[in-house]
Amino acid sequence: MYGQTVAAVAQLVDEGGPFVFWIFASGVVLWTLVIERWWFYMAVLPRLARETEQAWLARQDRSSWCARQIRDAMISRVNGAMTAGFPLLQVLVPLSPLLGLIGTVSGMLEVFDSMALRGNADARTMASGVSHAMICTMTGLAVSITGLYPVHYFRSRARRETELLADRLAF
Repeated sequence: MYGQTVAAVAQLVDEGGPFVFWIFASGVVLWTLVIERWWFYMAVLPRLARETEQAWLARQDRSSWCARQIRDAMISRVNGAMTAGFPLLQVLVPLSPLLGLIGTVSGMLEVFDSMALRGNADARTMASGVSHAMICTMTGLAVSITGLYPVHYFRSRARRETELLADRLAF
């Protein structure tokens, strides 16, 4: 199974050109970050929120201006940990179809160059070239579409968890 997957990816890279490799590389980075964020929310965040809540409850003063600033800093620290990696995730989702578009345009330019060199527009050659160019678009869209939901999910989860933590750190 693993060998077939590698062969299929190698065939797509071979047929689609070098941009397909970069699209797959961005997909690997994207899904590595998604898995890391999932692990953070499942394993690390509960412990971090519990430690932050215990630190807040251990304080004697929880009502002064300074205490409120400390509370805000505690919440901000946890929120920063929850949103780590978001900028890269939010860049990788639209980057993949853009790389696909660049690959498509460069493939189409190769088709037009070969037509200009031969002096004729052979339909079979054009269809093959267009097919190779569209592979870039397809892979770019596939990677981007698979990353849309995780980015939305983690963004809304971070907002919700921040609000829940703020509610637990009562004045």
